[in-house]
Order: sequence, then C-alpha cells, then structure tokens
Amino acid sequence: MATRYDAIIIGTGQAGPSLAARLAEAGMKVAVIERKRFGGTCVNNGCIPTKTLVASARAAYVARRGPEFGVMIDTEISVDMKKVKERKDFVVLRSNKGVEGWMKGTKNITVYETHARFESSRTIRAGDELLEAEKIFINVGGRAYTPPMPGLDQVRHYNNSSMMDVDFLPEHLIVVGGSYIGLEFGQMYRRFGSQVTIVEISP
Repeated sequence: MATRYDAIIIGTGQAGPSLAARLAEAGMKVAVIERKRFGGTCVNNGCIPTKTLVASARAAYVARRGPEFGVMIDTEISVDMKKVKERKDFVVLRSNKGVEGWMKGTKNITVYETHARFESSRTIRAGDELLEAEKIFINVGGRAYTPPMPGLDQVRHYNNSSMMDVDFLPEHLIVVGGSYIGLEFGQMYRRFGSQVTIVEISP
C-alpha cells in the first residue's frame, strides 16, 4: 500500500528545498527524495565550491600584485592546494549539511534518502517504499558529459565534477571548451600557478 502525500519532490537541488518548505508551510504533507548529496549541483560541485576556489585563486593573484599597491611581501607567493581543497570541502559540507538539516527539520516534510523511480503517473517507488501524490516535482540535476574524443580514454582527465577532488597544482592544464565553466577553471588555475591552455572550436 502506498503512503499518501500532497506532493513529492525528487531531488534537493536549487529549487527543490525551497519549494518543499513553501508547500509544507502551506500545510501540505510533502515527501522529499534525495539519493545522493543534499543541495545538488550548486552546493556540491557547482556554484559554491567553484566560487570558493575562485576566492582562493583571487587571494593568490592579489598577493602577487602586492608591490603594485605598495605592499611588499618578502617571499615568493605559493599556493598550498591541499589547504585550498580543505577550505572548499569545509564550505561545501556546511552548505550540504545545512540543506539536509533544513529538510529533515521542517514540519510536514518527510525525507527519503534513496533512489526514486516512477511506478505510474502519480506513484513513486522510493527504495522499498511506495509513495503517492497528485503533485510530483522532478528536481534532478545533470551529469558531466565526456565528448567522444579519440584517445581521451587513454589519458588521465577530469570533468567539472571530478576537478573538485584535485588537491595538487597541475603543471599545465588543458581545458577543452571555452564556456563560462571552462574559462572559470582556466582563470583560477592560472592564478594558482598552472600554465593553462584553453581549446574552443566555436567563437
């Protein structure tokens, strides 16, 4: 027998938690299903971690330009990438746990930490449990796409998600794609001290 809800929200990315909270505040019984990390892309491998890395890269950039502002630093500026990653991980964990605590601590919301799949147009299987609602909202994220480039499978490479686990400074970083994500990584790693090449096929 299915557990009945007024609304089911699949995924806790940027829109899901605020929608769940508003519906719950209006007195609706809400189920929230999250199979992996609370907060989705923005919190875990998008906006928050990249902007944290950008801030560290900017600090290194400004420190190197100190003499232009009359600030004399009597040593070479270097970047400890392990500490940069530790700081990023701390900020991400705080945001991740904040979203998790918000959802689990809000009245009228029940959280299921499992995979969701449709059984029918109004029925969701959440792990071993069957949930039913008139309103079902899909708030799932995306995954990084690896292009079918010849030879790519033979070399070590990263995408925008796996790059979040890097705790060393590459001597030379080649970024394939000049979109805002590629340019953001290119700029931050140049400021950290890597040589950077960006390859883009389009304008």
